[in-house]
Parts: sequence; structure tokens; C-alpha cells
Amino acid sequence: MKTNLRTSGGFTLVELLVVISIIATLAGVGVPVIMTKIKDGARAEAIGNIKQVGLAMFSFDQDYASYPSADTVTQVTTNTGTDLTIAGPTKSNDYFRQLIAAGYIDSERSFYAKGTYTLKPDNVMKTTSCLAKGECGFAYIMDTGDKPLSSAGNSGRPLLATSVFKAASDGTFDPDVYAKKAVLFRIDNSAVAESIRPSDMKVLIGAKTLLDSGDGTVWYDSATSSVTPTIVPPLSK
Repeated sequence: MKTNLRTSGGFTLVELLVVISIIATLAGVGVPVIMTKIKDGARAEAIGNIKQVGLAMFSFDQDYASYPSADTVTQVTTNTGTDLTIAGPTKSNDYFRQLIAAGYIDSERSFYAKGTYTLKPDNVMKTTSCLAKGECGFAYIMDTGDKPLSSAGNSGRPLLATSVFKAASDGTFDPDVYAKKAVLFRIDNSAVAESIRPSDMKVLIGAKTLLDSGDGTVWYDSATSSVTPTIVPPLSK
């Protein structure tokens, strides 16, 4: 039986099969590398943006003596006359609109972070269009539900985070978005990428997870009141 039949391109059948095999092997090696580079790029973009939001949070705290909360709504409204939806906060978008209303951030694009629930912001920042569904990728970390963290607390405490899994508040993070990393912004104005534990998708900070509280965690401080961290997720698309 002949096996050296030539294709229209001048290859024998055996040569063609060898070439296909080599291409398949190279693709198997190259695709994971390319995907990792894409995720690294997305993580770098998230780090850059979370720093911008974090610095705006710092400036807000300097002027309003608190990070955004339900208690700062009246003062922001009085000072700015804003018509943005900042009252009755339930999602991180609602709190972050206070940063825009008060003039600390002038673009929705700063709130973008790649995730399964995010969209590229359209930068329309009027009334209900400002930070609409999917236009914010960052979760806001608060104390016991809706109390803002104190900037005087442990400087290693995270204030912002991405990418929470399915925009949920249970402390799980999506390991597929940033190559098994979560991006956090801390009170000391640093942005870090922390590992996500594969077994339960929880973010590790040392030997503890992000939402672990009490002695041995960043949330415990013997000199000040301890914190029970709560994740306020963004509004999913």
C-alpha cells in the first residue's frame, strides 16, 4: 500500500501529518503562555486603575474625615449639589459615585477592571448613567456591613479588591481572571496581587484569608477596635 501520495501542495501524506503534529504541539505549548500574558496585562491594568480609585478614596477621607459611606451622602450632596445616585448605597458603585460627585475622579474608566461581570465604561457620567451596571470592577471593603474602615487602623488592611467571583460578597475570587491572583488596594496606598487558594477561591493574606478576622489578622488591632470585614461588591452587568 502506497503512503507517499502527494497533496496538491506538493507534500506527501506522511509529511503533511508530521507538519500538523508539529503545529498542534506548538499550539499546545504556546496558547497557555499567551493566555498567561493576557491575564498579566489585565492584572497590570487593574493595578493601575485601583491605585487611581484608592488615591481618590484617600483624598475623600482627608476632606470628609471618612471614606465614602451612607453618613457622607448628605455632606457630599450639600457641597456639590450632585444629581448622581449616591443615597441608599447598596453596591460599591453607589459609594464610588461620591468620589465622582466630589470631583476626585473625572472618568468612569478609572473604575474598570476585567471580570466576568464588567463592561468597558462608556464615560457617560450623568444621573443614572454614571457607573451603571458592569461599569465598575472593584469591590469596596467595609466594617460590619456598612461602616467605613478607619484610615488610622492597620495600614495593611485592604480597602478595595478585584475580581470577586460572580460579583458576590462571600469572599470568593475568580482565579481565571488574573492568573490565580486577586488585586487589592490597602490603606497604606499600595496595590498588591495576592494568591487565590484553589480549594475554596479565597484570597490568602499570610496564613489567613481576606475575610478572616480576629487575632493574627490585619483586621485585629489591640490598640483600636477590631474590624469585621465585609465585601460590598460592584453592580454586575
